[in-house]
Amino acid sequence: MNIAFHDLQSQYYEYKEEINFAIQKVLNSSQFIMGPEVEQFEEALGEFLNCKHVVTCANGTDAILLALMAIDIKPGDEIITTPFTFIATAEMISLLGAIPIFVDIEADSYNINASQIEAKITAKTRAILPVSLYGQPADMDEINALAQKYSHQYDRKLYVIEDAAQSLGALYREKKSGNLSDIGCLSFFPTKPLGCYGDGGAVIVNDDLIAERIKSLRVHGQTKRYHHKYIGLNARLDTIQAAILQVKLKYFPDEIKKRSQIAKYYNEQLTNANVMLSYVKSDRTSIYAQYSIRVKERQEFMNQLKVREIPTAIHYPQPLHLQPCFNYLNHHKGDFPVAENIANEIISLPMSAHLTELQQRYIVNAVHEITYDVIQTRTVG
Repeated sequence: MNIAFHDLQSQYYEYKEEINFAIQKVLNSSQFIMGPEVEQFEEALGEFLNCKHVVTCANGTDAILLALMAIDIKPGDEIITTPFTFIATAEMISLLGAIPIFVDIEADSYNINASQIEAKITAKTRAILPVSLYGQPADMDEINALAQKYSHQYDRKLYVIEDAAQSLGALYREKKSGNLSDIGCLSFFPTKPLGCYGDGGAVIVNDDLIAERIKSLRVHGQTKRYHHKYIGLNARLDTIQAAILQVKLKYFPDEIKKRSQIAKYYNEQLTNANVMLSYVKSDRTSIYAQYSIRVKERQEFMNQLKVREIPTAIHYPQPLHLQPCFNYLNHHKGDFPVAENIANEIISLPMSAHLTELQQRYIVNAVHEITYDVIQTRTVG
């Protein structure tokens, strides 16, 4: 059984003619930087998200950096975020000299625990940066309400920036992830549900002034050619990547449906498999950027899946507060126990819109076989 963790090859073959045509069109025009396809994709994605501004950029990490720069984050400012995510979220906070203030996560959704955020807000807090992990939005209404409350209390705007790199297209109370707060940040890394064939990202904004600033910041702070209002970045999205994304976006809603169907099958078939499933809250959906479960004997479980030629991944094996690069924050084991516990047990199974029914059954049967063997071993032991 040949199973890819992310089946990008099958996806390419399905849309091959359109993608090749789109790439060739860019090659023929030779407008490789900020060609018309970039703006066309921005407009199409803006319509998909029902937002005012989509500003594309070079990658998801730059999207977070641009968002923070656009609201003028300075050294010493505090940004509240989660310790259980990819490093880019907190990394960009630190890169600007600001301080990541971590809040533990929920044990079922794995998103930041909104009920613990208020205790971490101080006069130095400039933004809250929740991550909509594995494809499911965080508790954005509660987080937005907190930001509004303390904006009034401290008489300055407390921003909410949603890291929606894994959740583009998920619904939260009928609105789409990425457009749930002041600013949304997206990644189009190839293995994302909407991915290009290199790096890519975008910032989602409804505020005209912030949008204009981000547009300037992504091209060295230019307001017009060779006139630089800000110290900025070289963070543009390549035209070829925009052309690819424009094709893929047309099929993205159908792919979301397929991912949801596969996740439903996994959920139904693995309910009694001695693994812990993630929980999607009733007022939102997940696009299942990853399908993650929890197991106690993770390494043995992964080894057994590998024997059966089923690829796996761990998202993420070590919380950010325990990463060496954040030693300066003086955190220790036990500071965020939920994140630490989940990091020891989490494992992601293959997930893509092109996972066949035969592959799905094979994976589910393998999980049942392995967990049954583990239980039998415990019993005999």
